[in-house]
Amino acid sequence: MLEALLVMALGAILLGAALGYAAVRFRVEGDPLVEKIDAILPQTQCGQCGFPGCKPYATAIAKGEAEINQCPPGGEEGIHKLADLLGREFKPLSAEHGIEKPKSVAVIDEQACIGCTLCIQACPVDAIVGAAKQMHTVVTSQCTGCELCLPPCPVNCISMEPIGESVETWKWKYPVIKITPVQKETA
Repeated sequence: MLEALLVMALGAILLGAALGYAAVRFRVEGDPLVEKIDAILPQTQCGQCGFPGCKPYATAIAKGEAEINQCPPGGEEGIHKLADLLGREFKPLSAEHGIEKPKSVAVIDEQACIGCTLCIQACPVDAIVGAAKQMHTVVTSQCTGCELCLPPCPVNCISMEPIGESVETWKWKYPVIKITPVQKETA
């Protein structure tokens, strides 16, 4: 009887160890669909979609809690990519969430800046640097163009300047011509 209990206990320990190893080895970090949707979104973290950032918006799309047409920075091209990925029908950009604008970056008029740090606090990607009562500047390579720094500025020294198209910023546009299959004539 004692031998049977020992064999059962040893079997339980071995199976428990195997299950513990499998749980660690084959763990899924997150929803792969959310990761794919998040990769399509522009990562501006602007909140125009009604969510605090791109990742929460991607999660809501994956769960079916949000539409694919709520991201103005992503524009029509982003909506087309999301529709293709999810197998949904294309919808034009929702007017209640904003309009599509050309990609731009914030520029601070250094002569007018009073160093209040309100823009630094508003920037979701830490693209604005400076110290209290000192002039601030924007790190253009990190600026996403979300425009969240504009409203808190008390002296209106921040403006948005469109990024010109160059070899580094050019992107292939989504095809605008609808391709329809040719129907064969029956004789």
